[in-house]
Amino acid sequence: MLMYLPHQERLDNEILNAVLDEREKADFEHYSANDVKTALKKSFLDLEDFKALLSPAAAPLLEDMMWAAKAAKERYFGKNIYLFTPLYISNHCENLCVYCGFNSRNNIRRAQLDDDGIIKELESIASAGFEELLMLTGEAPAFSSVDYIANACRLASERFATLGIEVYPLSVENYAKMHENGSDYVTVFQETYNPRRYAQLHLEGDKTAFGYRFEAQERALKAGMRGVAFGALFGLDMWRQDALSVGLHASLIQKRYQDAEISISVPRLRPIINNSKISPKDVRERELAQIICAYRLFLPFANITLSTRESVKFRDNAVKFGVSKVSAGVKVGIGEHGDDKAGQGDGQFEISDSRDGEQMRAMLRLNGLVPVESEHVFLG
Repeated sequence: MLMYLPHQERLDNEILNAVLDEREKADFEHYSANDVKTALKKSFLDLEDFKALLSPAAAPLLEDMMWAAKAAKERYFGKNIYLFTPLYISNHCENLCVYCGFNSRNNIRRAQLDDDGIIKELESIASAGFEELLMLTGEAPAFSSVDYIANACRLASERFATLGIEVYPLSVENYAKMHENGSDYVTVFQETYNPRRYAQLHLEGDKTAFGYRFEAQERALKAGMRGVAFGALFGLDMWRQDALSVGLHASLIQKRYQDAEISISVPRLRPIINNSKISPKDVRERELAQIICAYRLFLPFANITLSTRESVKFRDNAVKFGVSKVSAGVKVGIGEHGDDKAGQGDGQFEISDSRDGEQMRAMLRLNGLVPVESEHVFLG
């Protein structure tokens, strides 16, 4: 397992080792229906309870889990569902990740927005009523430099109340630069927490370093970020082990940085350009619902985000029992928000739910939920 490249910053390995140790020794066949029922009666779950909810024994009790997750979500979030939209500003990438549409060997249209292009996209998104933005790039420092991303953050923070970034992992110093320019939230997906599988899937580039990516959220918090988001891409490896790893990673960071806002995303594999056969394999919608419920009950304070990778029907149901944050008006290509045509660069994956902001707000209200655009204002 490659942990770090020579130029990468290193932190202590305490949390990483704890997560990998628990992943390695987890035996989900060990748990019974009684273990699941015991966990569902608790207000706060320990790690053994979390494992029970992810186990095969929990599958027949999914409806009970959904009712418990719904109660937990409403206890801490009320009827609120937070809305945001992503903005991809570059799809250049130096990594070779075999499942990703942006990978360096994939023959796609590459593009990177200049200031005028970024502003056009920002103004188009703002006109749709969004107040929270997640800004993304491919992982190519030679194109999307730290200065380029920081400038884009400055432009976005002038127009949005809340700005998060999902870019290549940065050092503490460079995360601080993003924070100074208006970003206060960082999303990094580990993709899979299985080091051996990770090495098989990430063949070139800085992303080959498992440890450096794992520690990105902690570096972001050390730099002053308000919050961080975690996630595994379900379908790359055994989903129970990856879900356990995500939840434990997030909970240990929460314990170390008690003022930090924690969020978890639950993406599944989607087809990409030049590879329509990619799929989440054994992670069906029932399994995804089980993961969401387990996260909600183990980390009741955490936001759980569900993207447009999932179907309209599933997303409409998931906001009722566990999910507290959803994207809308999503365009995964470069320059697509401000361009009625196909945009300038190709997207990272295919989306399933193409509803715009108004359609999502209407759906939420119809189900007795309250769409919330932003509850934070960046003060620097």
